[in-house]
Amino acid sequence: MLIFISLTLAVGLVVALAKLAGHRRAVRSLHAAIVRKQPFLREEVPGAAGGEWERLCAATNELIVERVALQEQRSGQLTQLEATLGSLQEAVLIVDANNYIVLANKALQDIFPRARDILGQRLEVVLHSVALLNLVDAVRKGAGKPQHEIEFVDGNDTRWVEVTGTTIPPLNAQKGRWVIFVLHDITKLKRLELVRKDFVANVSHELRTPLSVIKGYIETLVEDHETIPGEDRVRFLATIQRHTERLNSLLEDLLTLSRLESINPGLRRESIGLADLVDGVVSDFRARPEAAAHTLVSDMDPAIGRLLVDPLKLTQVCENLIANALKYTPPGTAITVSGKRRQADVLLTFADTGLGIPAEDLPHLFERFYRVDKGRSRDKGGTGLGLSIVKHIVQLHGGRVWVESTVGRGTTFSLTLPLSPNATA
Repeated sequence: MLIFISLTLAVGLVVALAKLAGHRRAVRSLHAAIVRKQPFLREEVPGAAGGEWERLCAATNELIVERVALQEQRSGQLTQLEATLGSLQEAVLIVDANNYIVLANKALQDIFPRARDILGQRLEVVLHSVALLNLVDAVRKGAGKPQHEIEFVDGNDTRWVEVTGTTIPPLNAQKGRWVIFVLHDITKLKRLELVRKDFVANVSHELRTPLSVIKGYIETLVEDHETIPGEDRVRFLATIQRHTERLNSLLEDLLTLSRLESINPGLRRESIGLADLVDGVVSDFRARPEAAAHTLVSDMDPAIGRLLVDPLKLTQVCENLIANALKYTPPGTAITVSGKRRQADVLLTFADTGLGIPAEDLPHLFERFYRVDKGRSRDKGGTGLGLSIVKHIVQLHGGRVWVESTVGRGTTFSLTLPLSPNATA
């Protein structure tokens, strides 16, 4: 009897252990199905059959199906969002609750060329900006400004971006809200604003000097006209006349530069013989008093032929460059204007054998109001706008201009004019 009881208990224990093992296999299979996001097949695990297991498996499968459908919906929403935002001209950036980048459209890569393949990376690793990170925190807390200007510095490159941000619900099961930013590149506007401020400051400075001189001499003439000797009166009037002419030259150059920088500067192209035009300008300068102590040489290749250019503006280019050479080269030096035809353009050079220009000044020569020797330039009546006017006229013709110089050996200004005009008149 005792043996029978023992055998019965042993059999019962074996059956219980077998059921337990079956249940464990069923649980593992159920877990694997949840991980795979695929319905659980009860037939594959015999231990999962029967009452409570049937209901558990059915409920689990329903949850798996709902989870897969929800994730597909969220994935579709993100894909649709990417497609929609990808065509926008404004840069769009979305980061999740942990500052990982979820979406970045092509416009963002245009602003930040290095920001490629950045999905899944942390924001602070891609865009090194404390101001942007502070803005992210402020937007999450509801304290962000409607628009915020942020400066991004990457080596020698500086970009200004106007950023607008707000929170959106996450498109996955993640807790916490996402943040979406719209970024507008305002770098050009900032640079134009800086140029405008510099321009106003430079014009004010350039106008103030002759006006102060004129005002001072006129006040002296008005207050002391009865006691001023005749020769001093003549000298004062000559000074006033000289500075008045300087003011007139400055205003004329400003108006010329303004017209050249307008939306429609208006080139009036004509078919002319370029060699004849240059020879005529050089011949006119030979007859001027300021060129009496210099040697002017014209060396134009007859093969240049006729070009479709604006003769008045091109004459102004030649006059500015020759006059510039006459002002800043000592008497007895030679100034040579030469031209030759190349495969796609004509090369004109204006070379002198004067004192030359320091290397550190060469990159700035075509900037408005830039002078190598400011005091000497004013004494000679320069406005500081001549070379800037030259650059604009040449660029309007579709060419380019540059300068080469060696201190003590002279300076050469070179420009190209395309044989086939490609600039819009």
